[in-house]
Amino acid sequence: MSGTAVRVEAGSPRAPHSRALIAELDEYLMGLYPPETNYLLDVEALAAPEVRFFLAYLDHQTAGCAALRRLDAQSGEVKRMYVRPEFRGREYGKLLIDHLAAHAKSHGITLLRLETGIHQLAAIRLYEQYGFRQIPPFAPYFENPVSRCYEMSLA
Repeated sequence: MSGTAVRVEAGSPRAPHSRALIAELDEYLMGLYPPETNYLLDVEALAAPEVRFFLAYLDHQTAGCAALRRLDAQSGEVKRMYVRPEFRGREYGKLLIDHLAAHAKSHGITLLRLETGIHQLAAIRLYEQYGFRQIPPFAPYFENPVSRCYEMSLA
């Protein structure tokens, strides 16, 4: 990634380039899992006051997105983590998690949680390498054979 302008910035999920990423992610997940096992926050839910939405860019190209939803005073949930296929393998996922973790810490969040699907092996590998550990399902998730829940302390 050297020699190029890579950055993560807060953005609006309502912006056209954000909507495009969210639609790509929806299509991708719907191809992997039954609809009842997808926990997809829509654009309006991503624009809620307790959610912060971030975009990763390479120069002027939108490479990916991620959101952080505050669950309570000390915990937050990683939502809508996505890197476009042409940008995968270049550490954009790590860059997004770094940004989410820094934002969370600066806002008093000491625990990050997430739910992901078993078919997203690269994502699972990234989360585990980053320090997330598998946990039982947390609300609103339930025991589901295609779902995994994780958490990581930021303290």
